Amino acid sequence: MTDVSTKAGYVALVGRPNVGKSSLLNAMIGEKLSIVTPRAQTTREKVLGIYSENGVQIVFVDTPGLLEPSYALHKSMLAAAIEAVHDSDLVLLLLDATRPEEVPAGEPLHELQQRSTVLYVVVNKVDAASTSDVAKLEAWARETFGKQALRISAKDGTGLEQLREMLSQALPDSPFFYPEDDIAVQNLRFFAEELIRETIFEQYEQEVPYATVARVEEFKEDRSPIYIRATVFVERESQKPIIIGKQGAGIRGLGQAARAKIEQLLGAPVYLDLWVKPMPGWRNKPASLRFLGYAVPDKD
Repeated sequence: MTDVSTKAGYVALVGRPNVGKSSLLNAMIGEKLSIVTPRAQTTREKVLGIYSENGVQIVFVDTPGLLEPSYALHKSMLAAAIEAVHDSDLVLLLLDATRPEEVPAGEPLHELQQRSTVLYVVVNKVDAASTSDVAKLEAWARETFGKQALRISAKDGTGLEQLREMLSQALPDSPFFYPEDDIAVQNLRFFAEELIRETIFEQYEQEVPYATVARVEEFKEDRSPIYIRATVFVERESQKPIIIGKQGAGIRGLGQAARAKIEQLLGAPVYLDLWVKPMPGWRNKPASLRFLGYAVPDKD
């Protein structure tokens, strides 16, 4: 039998929307992999980030928020989160210390309880919360799972080394799954799409960001600048002129800001060619979601 001197495993980051899962992933990896905005439901798909050091490889799985689905995209997002809960070696539940009343309930809570033997709980954003609110969530974790929650702040780094050590100790003995210098699993197209979508969340208001999705149609790395052609799909025809803006000012600003982010990611100049197309009602149409690459649950 081969002696395995390394540890490796998948750790699902789960919790209600906007609890700081993406910020925690980025902090643990030391690179910006998951997009982060102040608005809830920014993460729509699983994002995998890899931490490898001192004989330990932790593959963090950032997931969409545990929410009550109100349309087909929400169902896809919830299914992605539940799948990560089922499939990962460890499950890390994040609670938001600034919103102690928002904890998992219903089906998500049941799924978490089913995996209680590998479940860990952290109370995030302790830098911005009252001691009493932190204590409320710690009491909830003890009563619900029999777990002592760890206090952390993904923003200022509080408790992150302790968290990394705790997870490292709990991982199974295993060879590494990925090369030691890899930090991500998804390809560059995926991250370009996400950075475009993050910029839309930053630059547009109300429902427009939630009604948009970006997909890269061409990605040509064999030229300088790198050529990227991407389409921003909107849900209604009336949203197209909002994205484009007066005399094209909106899409120019979007393109300039997104291009700068993509150039930072790639470390090379980029020509970003953006287009806007309506895809009526895409968030609630399984066929449209499949076309866009989202996983659609077989059952409602």
